[in-house]
Amino acid sequence: MNSHISLIQNIDALLPQTQCGLCGHRDGCLPYAQAISEGEAANKCVPGGQPVADALAQLLNRPALIAEESIWPIQADGRPQRMKAVIREDECIGCTKCISACPVDAIIGSGKLMHSILTDLCTGCELCIPPCPVDCIDLIPDVDGIPTEILRKAEQDDLRQRYYAHIQREEKQRLHRKCPVVRAEIDTALFAQFSAQNDTIPDIQIIEKEPEMAAKLDAKSTIELAKLRVQIKKLEKQLSVREDTKKRLLLDDLTQHLHQLQEA
Repeated sequence: MNSHISLIQNIDALLPQTQCGLCGHRDGCLPYAQAISEGEAANKCVPGGQPVADALAQLLNRPALIAEESIWPIQADGRPQRMKAVIREDECIGCTKCISACPVDAIIGSGKLMHSILTDLCTGCELCIPPCPVDCIDLIPDVDGIPTEILRKAEQDDLRQRYYAHIQREEKQRLHRKCPVVRAEIDTALFAQFSAQNDTIPDIQIIEKEPEMAAKLDAKSTIELAKLRVQIKKLEKQLSVREDTKKRLLLDDLTQHLHQLQEA
């Protein structure tokens, strides 16, 4: 078992950590690494291109395969052109959907306010583009040039850290989210398993969902409390105009019942 986990980690270390899902694994690089360890073809990483496909073939002692083709031109290092997303800020309506979609938290902004993309952190994954309702996000070539292997490794480690932190925040918000979810459900258990064994990435804790029955009872109590408060306010208003013994007794009973529910 440990050797299998170690193999997945070694595969994941070769993947670019763009978390783009172009390999067919929408949750990002780690699920693809797991699938590769279980026999899936190791040439599906589009942003990694031929260099990653070749490195994986060597690691796994498998025949080299031609990498999945990218729509972007190939750079001198054999990988597709690095791209960055930019927001046409004067057209942004501040819907926040792109923020939720970004796997490495490279977008800043708030509801109904203009958003901006931190281009130094953007991986060009394109995940922010489909949810944008006003189509105000463009992809442009990265002007910083091709990084050295040392810089690429440091970048991948940083992106991995940012993605795990993003997953943990999404896990905390999952039970109370009111806005639409723009990404597929993340296999948090898989990431939690690996984060527990790696001190260099944020530890992921799975947030347990409340039992369904307790949630139903809580909703029922909330509704009952609201109804009681409405009745009490109505009686108080009526009694402020004219005193009535029966209404006063009913008000006392309802007030006592309200206090009992609040203390439960």
